[in-house]
Amino acid sequence: MDTIVVIGGGAAGMIAAATAAEKGRKTILIEKNEKLGKKIYITGKGRCNITNAQDLDDFMDNITTNKNFLYSALYTFTNQDIVDLMHKYGVETKIERGNRVFPVSDKSNDVIKALSKHLKENNVDIKLNTAVKKIIVQEDKVKGVLLHDGSIIDCSKVIIATGGISYPSTGSTGDGYEFAKEAGHTIKKLSAGLVPLEIEEDWPKKLQGLALKNIEMKITFKNKEIYSGFGELLFTHFGISGPLVLTASNHINNYLEKGKVHIGLNLKPALTQEVLDKRLQRDFVKYANKQFKNALNELLPSKLIPIIISLSNIPEDKLVNQITKEERMKILDLLTNLPMTSLRTRSINEAIVTIGGVDIKKINPSTMESKIINGMYFAGEVMDIDALTGGYNLQLAFSTGYLAGINV
Repeated sequence: MDTIVVIGGGAAGMIAAATAAEKGRKTILIEKNEKLGKKIYITGKGRCNITNAQDLDDFMDNITTNKNFLYSALYTFTNQDIVDLMHKYGVETKIERGNRVFPVSDKSNDVIKALSKHLKENNVDIKLNTAVKKIIVQEDKVKGVLLHDGSIIDCSKVIIATGGISYPSTGSTGDGYEFAKEAGHTIKKLSAGLVPLEIEEDWPKKLQGLALKNIEMKITFKNKEIYSGFGELLFTHFGISGPLVLTASNHINNYLEKGKVHIGLNLKPALTQEVLDKRLQRDFVKYANKQFKNALNELLPSKLIPIIISLSNIPEDKLVNQITKEERMKILDLLTNLPMTSLRTRSINEAIVTIGGVDIKKINPSTMESKIINGMYFAGEVMDIDALTGGYNLQLAFSTGYLAGINV
């Protein structure tokens, strides 16, 4: 019987190996770490955002790179299919804000255990602490894999599911790119995806730990709007993070390579400029005889008040009844367009996903097999595919892994 080798014991590799074995293939799963699913373990802050429950048409809108390439994979193994698989192995799920699907237990380890049961039930031969040095290719056909210890595993087909280079501590160190390159595949430029932003100004760093919910963020480059979105933002010691920022990072990466981008935060997007001005005037009437620094408590988090005062250039001890209309307009502008500047993203070590990877032009979207090497398949983040935050990227791993698994 032909042997199938799957390289990489993450989400894509585990599904690929179990699926191939379920189809009756003799399957070996090789993982260089001491355990499977190390990156799954840290996803969703340790809770594991398994997938997103959106209708698949809407789901597709959240894929940022090579959406059309992924139609076959996503419709062959859907978001409901991975939920059903979790239920089969005793992991109950729940749907949270934004249609994000989590295990009821809030434990990513339960997801790893379910996938491990899936592997064992289908008699996959799992080799931990084992690293592949090279894929052996002869006459454009896979013949085996050479391990770092010098031993060779003969096989007719191999699935490369090694991940990207984000979170290298989990073992994602770019091995798959080298395997693909040696076989003649092109690697699209690698960069950080779903990653926090470093901010040029000092004041955001003074707000470290402050989270702002339901705000609007607009980003411009050379006076052209390149991104707009609503959500949650977190100030950090280097700048800004949070779901809204991570999503934005995927849209502005290319612009940051050319220069600075300018960010404006609307802290009160639910209110029109006119309504917000009336609200501000009411507060100023209420606190007419107080100092300016004591007049914004009902409008802003306490940590943010000194920043707004400083940026407004209005003396903090100025009485509210002495604030001019021009000064009030300045405050209004800061509330609806709080400005900052981003120079760069954080490093790929902090990125959730890798943008770039194996060029999909030489991969068959219906099977995940290489178009140039017979018996070489790809699954997951090693390819030039990525999506926004919210469970989408993990689903891409599951779906492409399954598609490769049924076709080997």
